[in-house]
Formats: sequence, structure tokens, C-alpha cells
Amino acid sequence: MYNFVDLQPYGDNRQLHMIVETPREPKLRAFTVSRALPLGLVFPYDWGFIPGTEGEDGDPIDALAVHDGGTYPGVILPCRPLGVVDLVQKDAKGPIENPRLILMPIWHDRMGELEKAADLPARVKAEIEQFFSARLYLRTSGRR
Repeated sequence: MYNFVDLQPYGDNRQLHMIVETPREPKLRAFTVSRALPLGLVFPYDWGFIPGTEGEDGDPIDALAVHDGGTYPGVILPCRPLGVVDLVQKDAKGPIENPRLILMPIWHDRMGELEKAADLPARVKAEIEQFFSARLYLRTSGRR
């Protein structure tokens, strides 16, 4: 299997490559989950990372791809950026920046031509905010 972290972050047309780690509708294919999400919390869209990048936490930069299709772990989604959710998480050394990119696959057209996260439907923005708020609360309250 190819080492996804060694892929370039951009494709031929300058679209971002996002490697799906946890699909919206998970099926066991190649990746496994490192920990379970808390009861009642699910990934609202495909979750993954941008290869060839490194965040302050030493991991590739995390990304959420907004689309209504189903994919599989290891799929490379060519995406364009819509926005960033700036998160700060606690580390043994103190607080560190850990941004989450909000992306849309370049072939996605059901939501229309969106240029930025502010253009997302209100319900989608609320779902993304609720997801990150719940995960952030669980991390800061000592639960994982």
C-alpha cells in the first residue's frame, strides 16, 4: 500500500488532495479507527487529512470534505478549500493550533457553486459547528 503521507498536497489542477480516513458511512476497507467517537456523535462528512502537510501537532492537517456521497478509507478526493475552523487543543507542552480545513470535492455540484464556507446552507454550517463543538468539549473536559 502506498504511504499516503508522502503524496503531494496538490494535484495537477492545483486542487487539494484529501485522503479519506473516516468516511461518512464507514466500511472496513484499509484504515481502522484509532478511537471511537462518543455515543451519538458521528462524522457528518468524510474526514481525512492533506498529505504532504504537517500541523503544529506533528500530524498532517485535518480536513472535512462536505459532500453527500459515500467513499471509503484511502480514497483520494480532489477538493477545493471553502474555509478553516481554527481550533486550539491542549498538548503536554500547552495549547497548540490544530486547524481543520473545510473542503468540497471539485466534482460536487448538488450544493451549487460555493466559493467559501459562508455560502454553505445554514443547516450544513450548524451541523459542522455542532460536530466540532462536541469534539472540542469532549477533549477539554478530559474525555476522548
